[in-house]
Amino acid sequence: MKGQEWYQEQAVAEAYESKRFSRGGRLIDRREKQAVLSALGPVDDRRILDIAAGTGRFSMMLADNEANVISLDISRAMLTQARAKERSIRHHGSLNFLQGDASQLPFPDDSFDAVIAMRFFHLVDRPIEFLTELKRVASEVVVFDTFNRYSARSIYNWALPMGSRLASHREVAEWTDEAGLELIDVDVDWILPYGYYRAIPLSIARLTRPIDAGLVGLPLFNRLATVSYWTTQVP
Repeated sequence: MKGQEWYQEQAVAEAYESKRFSRGGRLIDRREKQAVLSALGPVDDRRILDIAAGTGRFSMMLADNEANVISLDISRAMLTQARAKERSIRHHGSLNFLQGDASQLPFPDDSFDAVIAMRFFHLVDRPIEFLTELKRVASEVVVFDTFNRYSARSIYNWALPMGSRLASHREVAEWTDEAGLELIDVDVDWILPYGYYRAIPLSIARLTRPIDAGLVGLPLFNRLATVSYWTTQVP
């Protein structure tokens, strides 16, 4: 899997959120959380597995909405950051952290109502195998995102620390079909690249974001969207 060693470095884990979700990047964080909540619907009392949970952004949001969450990541350094953050936050559900490999989940079949995997599939070499494993432990829904092949990200993908898997909608539809998942919905967003938002102050990002969101709603531009948010159902 791409970046496995890189994400396990202590310095990377410590700077992960400040580099990606400060300044204008806060809007990216907010949009991703909205996408997850929209896909899952009410989460109170539901059992949810957060794969590649990193520093726990989604896990803590879901626990705050009264979900019972297992936050799993392969990186001990990322989980250390998540646990430190969790100690300073009160939440209404339950939250447990676990170090583990998403390709071999230590759970029986149908252990969770839902599984989410955000910022994950751009790193994996065998997406169908991973989706099949996520489907195995989910009884209802699997939610994930992908970076799109025909987007601004393809222009600078070579400059990223480990690059990204960029996928077309046709490819992802094939993944879900082979994994035995039923595709329910896909939502696209972000014409301007993430790097742009991370580089500018939040005040400026708030001015350009409505333009970006408006463009992505136009047929001519939505094919150029950076990211797709996928909702799939376990038949």
